[in-house]
Amino acid sequence: MKALTCEMCGSTNLLKQDGVFVCQSCGTKYSVEEAKKMMVEGTVDVQGTVKVDTSDELKNLYEIARRAKDSDNNENAAKYYDMILIKDPSSWEANFYVVYYKAMGCTIAQISNAACSVANCLQSVFDLVQSNVPEEKQDEVFGELYARCSLIAHMFANAAERTFLDADLSYRYEYYGEFSDRVLAATSILLTYAELLDGRFGDKYGKIYSNCFKDSIELTVISTKHAFADKSGMQNLINDWAEKVKKYDPSYSAPSVVDNYKSPIVSTPTSSGCYVATCVYGSYDCPEVWTLRRYRDFTLDETWYGRAFIKTYYAISPTIVKWFGETNWFKSLWRKVLDAWVCKLNKSGVQNTPYKDKEY
Repeated sequence: MKALTCEMCGSTNLLKQDGVFVCQSCGTKYSVEEAKKMMVEGTVDVQGTVKVDTSDELKNLYEIARRAKDSDNNENAAKYYDMILIKDPSSWEANFYVVYYKAMGCTIAQISNAACSVANCLQSVFDLVQSNVPEEKQDEVFGELYARCSLIAHMFANAAERTFLDADLSYRYEYYGEFSDRVLAATSILLTYAELLDGRFGDKYGKIYSNCFKDSIELTVISTKHAFADKSGMQNLINDWAEKVKKYDPSYSAPSVVDNYKSPIVSTPTSSGCYVATCVYGSYDCPEVWTLRRYRDFTLDETWYGRAFIKTYYAISPTIVKWFGETNWFKSLWRKVLDAWVCKLNKSGVQNTPYKDKEY
């Protein structure tokens, strides 16, 4: 007789519980008959289909992946979503986040390709959401997808701008074309998302559709404000997008990029309200937000990537809070993330006493 070995993970640590054998490593369950067949020496001719119950294992993988995602542990999130995709290929979540986290790990030179990979995966992700997610839960999914698409698009654009501005002035504008292409690629994520929403749902997700074009305008301004060339063509494009925004937000006014050249001076964004934290905790002046404001001013602001994150956060968080801030799922999701992060910061020495923001 062979040792009883789990076919899913190779572990020999299987115990009999409630009439079935359960792998203590991955949670896979086997019936008594299946276990007997697995222990017989040589080849066993099994008639019919033997179904292995991996639901517990898959549930554990989702829990670990989501925990990693909520704590911004990109490496672990990518790892576990990749494992989920193998076991559950119809999962919209795994299909999206495998591509998303791979894109998040790209270099500056890879931004255009990474952005295109995210944009290209959206159609199949939409198919999976519509096929496998109950209609009453789809609002939450499409809200989450928008938030992630907006975040990664802004991070790509801001990283591209930072690299452009960090180049020596004597040759900086030799790289303007590459910088502009990277911002355009980042914008394609949001334009693709908006097109899919409109084509499949019409006005149902009008506000998200509108926000996608607002974000696209913001990203376009990032590249055009550093260019000497004629900007009338880009202004026409922005005006066209603004009309789409006005369908759902009549008060919106398109920014002007014509004759709006800005000298390429690297600067740190001015500190302002912690929008998400204030929304979650209900006050800008409370121990949790004081902790996060200290971390922003004395840790994030000390590194280039920290400053890039701050700039991205203040570019997109007001819109996200305006759209989702009153929903219970948004507050619940971010409350768990922020509580864990604040606890970690407090343990590492960041104080939670009253605090006045650093002046820039």
